[in-house]
Amino acid sequence: MEKQQVLTKMTDAGLVAVVRANTADEAIRIADACLEGGCPSIELTFTVPGAHKVIEALANKYTNGEMLLGAGTVLDAETARTAILSGANYIVSPGFNRGAAELCNRYRVPYLPGCMTITEVLTAMEAGADICKIFPADLFGPTIIKDIKGPLPQAKLMPTGGVDVSNVDKWIKAGAVAVGAGSSLTKGAKTGDYAQITATAKEFIAKIKEARA
Repeated sequence: MEKQQVLTKMTDAGLVAVVRANTADEAIRIADACLEGGCPSIELTFTVPGAHKVIEALANKYTNGEMLLGAGTVLDAETARTAILSGANYIVSPGFNRGAAELCNRYRVPYLPGCMTITEVLTAMEAGADICKIFPADLFGPTIIKDIKGPLPQAKLMPTGGVDVSNVDKWIKAGAVAVGAGSSLTKGAKTGDYAQITATAKEFIAKIKEARA
């Protein structure tokens, strides 16, 4: 899938599901449940055992672009390259890494680094980052989006950390192009209730659409 197609599909839905799991099977079931709930963007973190193999399995399962496969918790260029070769459509980092940014630019793959300050956002943008992940977002609240977009109106920002169904509308109205949601979206997996994940994903998508309207 072309870079711009990935970014468009991601921002159209407005939700990126951050998948952390103890096993590959659990990660795949969470990803499937999120997709069923209308969330095509899956960030499979490299804290999942055999994460690159999980990405490969999902890439082989969804061959028509139904699922946008992202690799998360990518700390360096080597991990980014492994993820891309396994089928990742985009790369997400908890912080900015220039080597990862350069590699993603080389392969025309979107790079979403974690940023906390204006300087970090500007540095990431200058290195070609397409969307900056404001992380951890719960340290700031939605006003950080407006604060950053004051001097940097061209910045595309995605808060992650502390985003849930009760506050997602505030983040979107503040100017976020998308949000990342982890435990607030996927907590049903802890009890094996994957239907709850699907239901929560639907709530997120509905709230995002409502906020944009």
